[in-house]
Amino acid sequence: MRRDGKIKNFILCMTLVLLAAFLTSLFVGKYPLSMEGLLAGEEQMMRVFLTLRLPRTCMAVLAGFGLGVAGMVYQTVFRNPLASPDIIGVSSGASAGAAFAILFLAGSSFAVMGSAFLGGLIAIVLVLALTSVAPGKGNASIVLAGIAIHSLAQTLLMVLKLAADPEKELASIEYWIMGSLNGITMDKLPLPFVLSLICMTLLFLLHRQVLLLSVEETEAALLGVAVEKMRLCILLLATLVVAATVSVTGLISFVGLLAPHCARLLTKDHRIPTLWLSGLFGGCILCIADILARSAASSELPVSVFTSLLGAPFLIWLLLRRREEHE
Repeated sequence: MRRDGKIKNFILCMTLVLLAAFLTSLFVGKYPLSMEGLLAGEEQMMRVFLTLRLPRTCMAVLAGFGLGVAGMVYQTVFRNPLASPDIIGVSSGASAGAAFAILFLAGSSFAVMGSAFLGGLIAIVLVLALTSVAPGKGNASIVLAGIAIHSLAQTLLMVLKLAADPEKELASIEYWIMGSLNGITMDKLPLPFVLSLICMTLLFLLHRQVLLLSVEETEAALLGVAVEKMRLCILLLATLVVAATVSVTGLISFVGLLAPHCARLLTKDHRIPTLWLSGLFGGCILCIADILARSAASSELPVSVFTSLLGAPFLIWLLLRRREEHE
């Protein structure tokens, strides 16, 4: 009971941190906003707030929370602390889809968003199809299929880059790959919001099955889990969350890897409160990184610059910590 109380306090604290980051993000940017101006209904401030600042901040929280939850699911199912969306090719598929739209579909924001989502979805469908015909259908087969599709998508991406105009299209492709919340408007929120909400709700409801998939397959089968079907279903749900997110934001590194580790360091388990904490950590990391992306330099920087600055040292620390534990 005492431990459960501590975990509840962790969740409450992270919720407050996320709320503070959310409110701070609303007022950070090139165009200054003030509470007095918003309450007075000043036209220009209200336009900036409703069309740019609010949807951008909501997307930062939604994307971070979704990547945190999906990362936790991947790491639990694969029993691998380094598992991420890249492990099954969804990020590479989305990148190839976005590059295709920039080259051949005039590069409009909705074309890029739709093509990136479709690219990520095609990647996971191909991975699951390869896994279904492979002799062994365990985690190793999914990982190998993911590496194969990742390689194919990266090859396609390189071909598209070679065909791109170096001054315009290539720069757009590279900027999308670096990830940014710049240009997020209210009309871009419905798809990622609805799809992520549905998939994350199902993942929370299926959390017991996620935990059972983290044990050996024979043990999970004895406990009544249809291992292959449930694993494919859960991975598909997690991948849809990632695809819906990156189709709007571009690739955002380390959030899906970093947030689950932070949550597990506090709770020491994989239960449902840890899944909540992972989402909260993801939302905080991405929201704070977006604030820094807007304010750290005279021009806006890609948000992945700051998530990488947080993630890389953490992974080095984790590596050294694991080495100490084995000595």
